[in-house]
Amino acid sequence: MRGIRKWCVRLVLGFILFSVAVVLPLRWIDPPGSMLMLVRSWEHRGERYDVTKQWRDIATLPRHAALAVVVSEDQRFLQHYGVDIAAIRKAMAERKWRGELRGASTITQQVAKNLYLWNGRSWLRKGLEAWFAMLVDLCWSKQRVMEVYLNIAEWGPGVFGLAAASEYHFQRDVSQLSPWQSALLASALPSPLTYTPASPSPQLSERARWNLAQQRRLGGESWLADMY
Repeated sequence: MRGIRKWCVRLVLGFILFSVAVVLPLRWIDPPGSMLMLVRSWEHRGERYDVTKQWRDIATLPRHAALAVVVSEDQRFLQHYGVDIAAIRKAMAERKWRGELRGASTITQQVAKNLYLWNGRSWLRKGLEAWFAMLVDLCWSKQRVMEVYLNIAEWGPGVFGLAAASEYHFQRDVSQLSPWQSALLASALPSPLTYTPASPSPQLSERARWNLAQQRRLGGESWLADMY
């Protein structure tokens, strides 16, 4: 029994050390890719599938794009510690009363999932996602989390990152994105392989209009001043 306990302790410590080893260096080193990119390439094995990505420092990305993403995906991004407990409780309450579970993943959780984990809804994967999200939040700044997110998020078939999305959907450099185009891209994030920001459906256009209105209610780009 003592031997089993010792191996369990070693296993846990080894996992913690491994987690820190794969998370902490990315505070300074830009990731060359992500697990999601590998998964997509595997899903399209035997087909022609090119991954398009362009890493850009956050200083070169429009602030209104970062704001649009926060409004769309995680309005408590600056307040939580990687996992938004309040959002999870709200989602669970809605599941109880409506019988459906809405998404409660934070931007940090999406970064953790896209970088390190596989797709799926198992409790194991969700637990690992929460663990890595809290570790990312502990090791990185909010600005770094946003920078990585904007560079690895999926925005179309083989299209990863805001810069590549800007070229793919609007044929323009990311620095030339308008607030409306940023709102369209951010509003497409829940289903990036379904929506076409360049030719938005009425539903996507409505989401983008709501996004812009919510940005104004929150105070515009100054709302993210603490992150920059």
